Amino acid sequence: MDAYDKDPAAGQGQVPGPGPDGGAAPEETGASGTGTTGTGTTGTGANVTGANVTGATGTGATDGSAVGETVAAPSAPAPAPEPRTGVAALSPRYQIGAVVALAVVAVAVCAHLGLVFLHVAPSNTLTKQHGAAVDEWVFPEFEQNWKLFAPNPLQQNVSVQVRAEVGTADGGIRTTGWYDLSAEDGRAIAGNPLPSHTRQNELRRAWDFFVATHDSEDRPVGLRGSLSETYLRRIALLRLDRNDAAGPGGVVERVQYRSRTTNVAPPSWSGEKVSGRPTVRELPWWSVAAETGGASTGAAGAAGAAGREGGAA
Repeated sequence: MDAYDKDPAAGQGQVPGPGPDGGAAPEETGASGTGTTGTGTTGTGANVTGANVTGATGTGATDGSAVGETVAAPSAPAPAPEPRTGVAALSPRYQIGAVVALAVVAVAVCAHLGLVFLHVAPSNTLTKQHGAAVDEWVFPEFEQNWKLFAPNPLQQNVSVQVRAEVGTADGGIRTTGWYDLSAEDGRAIAGNPLPSHTRQNELRRAWDFFVATHDSEDRPVGLRGSLSETYLRRIALLRLDRNDAAGPGGVVERVQYRSRTTNVAPPSWSGEKVSGRPTVRELPWWSVAAETGGASTGAAGAAGAAGREGGAA
Protein backbone atom coordinates (compact mmCIF):
# COMPACT_ATOMS: atom_id res chain seq x y z
CA MET A 1 0.00 0.00 0.00
CA ASP A 2 1.18 3.53 -0.65
CA ALA A 3 1.05 6.59 1.63
CA TYR A 4 -2.46 7.48 0.51
CA ASP A 5 -3.81 4.15 1.74
CA LYS A 6 -2.19 4.56 5.18
CA ASP A 7 -3.52 8.08 5.89
CA PRO A 8 -6.21 9.69 3.75
CA ALA A 9 -5.41 13.09 5.27
CA ALA A 10 -1.84 13.00 4.00
CA GLY A 11 -1.11 15.03 0.86
CA GLN A 12 -4.08 17.37 1.49
CA GLY A 13 -2.02 19.93 3.40
CA GLN A 14 -3.64 19.13 6.77
CA VAL A 15 -1.56 19.33 9.94
CA PRO A 16 -2.23 16.54 12.50
CA GLY A 17 -3.11 17.47 16.05
CA PRO A 18 -1.01 16.86 19.15
CA GLY A 19 0.44 13.41 19.84
CA PRO A 20 -0.93 10.98 22.42
CA ASP A 21 1.41 12.27 25.12
CA GLY A 22 0.39 15.92 24.55
CA GLY A 23 3.61 16.86 22.71
CA ALA A 24 4.05 18.17 19.30
CA ALA A 25 2.98 15.94 16.46
CA PRO A 26 5.77 14.36 14.46
CA GLU A 27 6.64 15.57 11.00
CA GLU A 28 4.64 13.96 8.28
CA THR A 29 5.49 13.86 4.64
CA GLY A 30 2.66 14.04 2.14
CA ALA A 31 2.48 13.83 -1.58
CA SER A 32 2.15 17.59 -2.03
CA GLY A 33 4.80 18.83 0.48
CA THR A 34 6.04 18.83 4.04
CA GLY A 35 4.40 20.86 6.83
CA THR A 36 5.92 21.79 10.19
CA THR A 37 4.09 23.38 13.03
CA GLY A 38 5.58 26.54 14.58
CA THR A 39 4.81 29.21 17.10
CA GLY A 40 4.28 32.84 15.97
CA THR A 41 5.14 35.93 17.90
CA THR A 42 1.68 36.38 19.33
CA GLY A 43 0.10 33.09 18.46
CA THR A 44 0.56 29.63 17.01
CA GLY A 45 0.52 29.00 13.30
CA ALA A 46 1.64 26.53 10.67
CA ASN A 47 4.70 26.68 8.47
CA VAL A 48 3.68 25.13 5.18
CA THR A 49 6.04 24.72 2.28
CA GLY A 50 5.18 27.39 -0.39
CA ALA A 51 3.63 29.82 2.14
CA ASN A 52 4.77 31.08 5.55
CA VAL A 53 1.64 32.03 7.43
CA THR A 54 1.75 33.25 11.02
CA GLY A 55 -1.36 33.97 13.04
CA ALA A 56 -1.44 37.42 14.54
CA THR A 57 -3.42 36.51 17.66
CA GLY A 58 -4.95 33.09 17.00
CA THR A 59 -3.97 29.56 16.07
CA GLY A 60 -3.06 28.44 12.56
CA ALA A 61 -5.71 26.38 10.73
CA THR A 62 -5.12 22.88 9.41
CA ASP A 63 -5.23 24.00 5.77
CA GLY A 64 -2.18 26.35 6.17
CA SER A 65 -4.15 29.60 6.52
CA ALA A 66 -4.11 31.86 9.58
CA VAL A 67 -7.21 32.73 11.53
CA GLY A 68 -7.25 35.69 13.92
CA GLU A 69 -7.34 39.45 14.27
CA THR A 70 -4.65 41.92 13.20
CA VAL A 71 -3.78 44.49 15.84
CA ALA A 72 -3.15 47.91 14.22
CA ALA A 73 -0.20 49.98 15.43
CA PRO A 74 -1.11 53.30 17.12
CA SER A 75 -1.17 56.20 14.60
CA ALA A 76 1.02 59.32 15.02
CA PRO A 77 -0.77 62.56 16.02
CA ALA A 78 -1.67 64.95 13.17
CA PRO A 79 0.85 67.82 12.75
CA ALA A 80 -0.26 71.24 13.95
CA PRO A 81 -1.21 73.68 11.13
CA GLU A 82 1.46 76.24 10.25
CA PRO A 83 0.69 79.85 11.26
CA ARG A 84 -0.49 82.15 8.47
CA THR A 85 1.83 84.91 7.32
CA GLY A 86 1.64 87.96 5.07
CA VAL A 87 -1.73 89.08 3.76
CA ALA A 88 -3.31 85.76 4.79
CA ALA A 89 -2.69 86.64 8.45
CA LEU A 90 -4.86 89.77 8.19
CA SER A 91 -8.52 89.90 8.99
CA PRO A 92 -10.93 89.76 6.02
CA ARG A 93 -11.55 93.50 6.16
CA TYR A 94 -7.84 94.34 5.95
CA GLN A 95 -7.34 91.72 3.24
CA ILE A 96 -9.93 93.49 1.10
CA GLY A 97 -8.19 96.82 1.76
CA ALA A 98 -4.82 95.39 0.77
CA VAL A 99 -6.24 93.94 -2.46
CA VAL A 100 -7.87 97.28 -3.35
CA ALA A 101 -4.61 99.17 -2.66
CA LEU A 102 -2.60 96.77 -4.83
CA ALA A 103 -5.16 97.10 -7.62
CA VAL A 104 -4.96 100.91 -7.51
CA VAL A 105 -1.14 100.83 -7.62
CA ALA A 106 -1.20 98.38 -10.54
CA VAL A 107 -3.62 100.58 -12.50
CA ALA A 108 -1.51 103.70 -11.80
CA VAL A 109 1.71 101.97 -12.94
CA CYS A 110 0.07 100.69 -16.12
CA ALA A 111 -1.35 104.15 -16.90
CA HIS A 112 2.06 105.79 -16.34
CA LEU A 113 3.86 103.29 -18.57
CA GLY A 114 1.22 103.73 -21.25
CA LEU A 115 1.55 107.53 -21.25
CA VAL A 116 5.35 107.39 -21.35
CA PHE A 117 5.16 104.90 -24.24
CA LEU A 118 2.87 107.24 -26.16
CA HIS A 119 5.31 110.09 -25.49
CA VAL A 120 8.30 108.29 -27.00
CA ALA A 121 6.38 106.43 -29.73
CA PRO A 122 6.11 107.82 -33.27
CA SER A 123 3.18 110.04 -34.05
CA ASN A 124 -0.07 108.06 -34.22
CA THR A 125 -3.82 108.49 -33.86
CA LEU A 126 -3.76 108.49 -30.04
CA THR A 127 -0.99 111.06 -29.76
CA LYS A 128 -2.71 113.31 -32.28
CA GLN A 129 -5.98 113.25 -30.31
CA HIS A 130 -4.58 113.20 -26.77
CA GLY A 131 -1.08 114.65 -27.20
CA ALA A 132 -1.79 117.56 -24.83
CA ALA A 133 -2.82 115.21 -22.00
CA VAL A 134 0.26 113.06 -22.57
CA ASP A 135 2.58 116.10 -22.44
CA GLU A 136 0.93 117.40 -19.26
CA TRP A 137 1.68 114.11 -17.54
CA VAL A 138 5.21 113.56 -18.88
CA PHE A 139 6.69 117.07 -18.65
CA PRO A 140 8.88 117.97 -16.94
CA GLU A 141 9.45 115.16 -14.42
CA PHE A 142 9.22 112.16 -16.77
CA GLU A 143 10.72 113.59 -19.95
CA GLN A 144 12.60 111.03 -22.03
CA ASN A 145 15.73 111.92 -23.95
CA TRP A 146 17.06 109.69 -26.74
CA LYS A 147 20.17 111.71 -27.64
CA LEU A 148 22.39 108.84 -26.54
CA PHE A 149 21.83 107.17 -29.91
CA ALA A 150 21.60 110.37 -31.97
CA PRO A 151 23.25 109.95 -35.38
CA ASN A 152 24.58 113.51 -35.13
CA PRO A 153 26.19 114.04 -31.70
CA LEU A 154 26.81 117.55 -30.43
CA GLN A 155 29.89 119.18 -31.93
CA GLN A 156 29.83 122.39 -29.93
CA ASN A 157 30.87 123.56 -26.50
CA VAL A 158 28.21 125.68 -24.82
CA SER A 159 29.15 127.81 -21.84
CA VAL A 160 26.24 129.28 -19.82
CA GLN A 161 26.92 132.40 -17.79
CA VAL A 162 24.81 134.61 -15.51
CA ARG A 163 25.04 137.97 -13.79
CA ALA A 164 22.76 139.85 -11.43
CA GLU A 165 21.52 143.29 -10.40
CA VAL A 166 21.75 143.54 -6.63
CA GLY A 167 19.97 145.94 -4.32
CA THR A 168 22.57 146.97 -1.78
CA ALA A 169 22.07 147.68 1.89
CA ASP A 170 22.44 151.45 1.36
CA GLY A 171 19.63 151.51 -1.24
CA GLY A 172 21.82 151.48 -4.33
CA ILE A 173 21.96 149.09 -7.29
CA ARG A 174 25.06 147.32 -8.46
CA THR A 175 25.66 144.84 -11.28
CA THR A 176 27.83 141.82 -10.69
CA GLY A 177 30.27 140.37 -13.14
CA TRP A 178 29.56 137.28 -15.23
CA TYR A 179 29.65 133.95 -13.40
CA ASP A 180 30.58 131.05 -15.68
CA LEU A 181 28.23 128.36 -14.36
CA SER A 182 29.35 125.75 -16.91
CA ALA A 183 32.98 126.20 -15.88
CA GLU A 184 32.01 125.72 -12.22
CA ASP A 185 30.30 122.45 -13.07
CA GLY A 186 33.29 121.35 -15.15
CA ARG A 187 35.68 121.93 -12.28
CA ALA A 188 33.43 119.95 -9.92
CA ILE A 189 33.29 117.01 -12.36
CA ALA A 190 36.93 116.89 -13.44
CA GLY A 191 38.84 114.14 -11.64
CA ASN A 192 35.76 113.00 -9.72
CA PRO A 193 35.08 109.26 -10.27
CA LEU A 194 31.47 109.67 -9.04
CA PRO A 195 30.35 113.17 -10.08
CA SER A 196 27.02 114.54 -8.97
CA HIS A 197 24.11 114.04 -11.35
CA THR A 198 23.09 117.65 -10.64
CA ARG A 199 26.50 118.97 -11.63
CA GLN A 200 26.44 116.98 -14.86
CA ASN A 201 22.92 117.60 -16.09
CA GLU A 202 20.95 120.30 -14.25
CA LEU A 203 22.30 123.37 -16.05
CA ARG A 204 22.80 121.63 -19.39
CA ARG A 205 19.27 120.22 -19.49
CA ALA A 206 17.76 123.52 -18.32
CA TRP A 207 19.50 125.43 -21.12
CA ASP A 208 18.49 122.84 -23.74
CA PHE A 209 14.92 123.11 -22.41
CA PHE A 210 15.00 126.90 -22.82
CA VAL A 211 16.44 126.85 -26.34
CA ALA A 212 13.89 124.26 -27.50
CA THR A 213 10.92 126.30 -26.24
CA HIS A 214 11.91 129.80 -27.46
CA ASP A 215 12.12 131.35 -30.90
CA SER A 216 15.06 133.21 -32.39
CA GLU A 217 13.99 136.40 -30.60
CA ASP A 218 13.96 134.68 -27.19
CA ARG A 219 10.17 134.72 -26.93
CA PRO A 220 8.57 131.71 -25.16
CA VAL A 221 6.54 129.31 -27.26
CA GLY A 222 3.60 128.10 -25.20
CA LEU A 223 3.43 127.26 -21.52
CA ARG A 224 6.61 125.19 -21.56
CA GLY A 225 8.59 128.24 -22.64
CA SER A 226 7.47 130.19 -19.57
CA LEU A 227 8.20 127.16 -17.41
CA SER A 228 11.77 126.98 -18.75
CA GLU A 229 12.34 130.64 -17.83
CA THR A 230 11.16 130.03 -14.27
CA TYR A 231 13.47 127.04 -14.03
CA LEU A 232 16.50 129.09 -15.18
CA ARG A 233 15.70 131.95 -12.78
CA ARG A 234 15.67 129.53 -9.83
CA ILE A 235 18.96 127.95 -10.91
CA ALA A 236 20.51 131.42 -11.18
CA LEU A 237 19.42 132.36 -7.66
CA LEU A 238 20.81 129.11 -6.23
CA ARG A 239 24.17 129.54 -7.98
CA LEU A 240 24.45 133.25 -7.11
CA ASP A 241 23.70 132.52 -3.48
CA ARG A 242 26.38 129.82 -3.52
CA ASN A 243 28.86 132.42 -4.77
CA ASP A 244 27.58 135.06 -2.30
CA ALA A 245 26.97 137.45 -5.18
CA ALA A 246 24.54 139.69 -3.27
CA GLY A 247 26.95 140.36 -0.41
CA PRO A 248 26.03 141.39 3.14
CA GLY A 249 22.52 142.84 3.27
CA GLY A 250 22.08 142.70 -0.51
CA VAL A 251 19.13 141.28 -2.46
CA VAL A 252 19.21 139.96 -6.03
CA GLU A 253 16.53 141.79 -8.01
CA ARG A 254 17.19 140.78 -11.62
CA VAL A 255 19.30 138.21 -13.46
CA GLN A 256 20.58 137.94 -17.00
CA TYR A 257 21.83 134.89 -18.88
CA ARG A 258 24.10 134.59 -21.86
CA SER A 259 25.62 131.63 -23.69
CA ARG A 260 28.94 131.37 -25.44
CA THR A 261 29.06 128.66 -28.11
CA THR A 262 32.25 127.50 -29.81
CA ASN A 263 32.65 124.73 -32.39
CA VAL A 264 34.70 121.67 -31.55
CA ALA A 265 37.75 121.52 -33.80
CA PRO A 266 37.49 118.60 -36.25
CA PRO A 267 40.34 116.08 -36.57
CA SER A 268 43.11 116.98 -38.95
CA TRP A 269 42.45 114.02 -41.25
CA SER A 270 38.80 114.96 -41.90
CA GLY A 271 39.50 118.04 -44.02
CA GLU A 272 36.45 119.76 -42.49
CA LYS A 273 36.63 123.50 -41.89
CA VAL A 274 34.66 125.18 -39.12
CA SER A 275 34.71 128.66 -37.67
CA GLY A 276 36.59 129.06 -34.41
CA ARG A 277 34.82 132.30 -33.56
CA PRO A 278 32.45 132.00 -30.59
CA THR A 279 28.78 132.86 -30.88
CA VAL A 280 27.26 134.81 -28.00
CA ARG A 281 23.54 134.76 -27.18
CA GLU A 282 22.50 137.29 -24.54
CA LEU A 283 19.04 137.10 -22.98
CA PRO A 284 17.06 140.04 -21.58
CA TRP A 285 16.99 140.84 -17.88
CA TRP A 286 14.51 138.83 -15.84
CA SER A 287 12.97 139.97 -12.57
CA VAL A 288 13.22 137.45 -9.72
CA ALA A 289 10.75 139.16 -7.39
CA ALA A 290 8.42 136.13 -7.52
CA GLU A 291 11.25 133.80 -6.54
CA THR A 292 12.61 136.06 -3.76
CA GLY A 293 9.18 136.69 -2.24
CA GLY A 294 8.89 140.27 -3.51
CA ALA A 295 12.09 141.49 -1.88
CA SER A 296 13.15 144.90 -3.17
CA THR A 297 15.89 147.45 -2.72
CA GLY A 298 14.02 149.07 0.14
CA ALA A 299 13.79 145.76 1.95
CA ALA A 300 17.48 145.19 1.38
CA GLY A 301 18.29 148.62 2.81
CA ALA A 302 16.14 147.94 5.86
CA ALA A 303 17.85 144.61 6.39
CA GLY A 304 21.27 146.22 6.10
CA ALA A 305 20.35 148.98 8.54
CA ALA A 306 19.02 146.45 11.04
CA GLY A 307 22.28 144.51 10.72
CA ARG A 308 24.35 147.62 11.37
CA GLU A 309 22.27 148.55 14.42
CA GLY A 310 22.60 145.01 15.77
CA GLY A 311 26.36 145.12 15.30
CA ALA A 312 26.60 148.51 17.08
CA ALA A 313 24.55 147.21 20.00
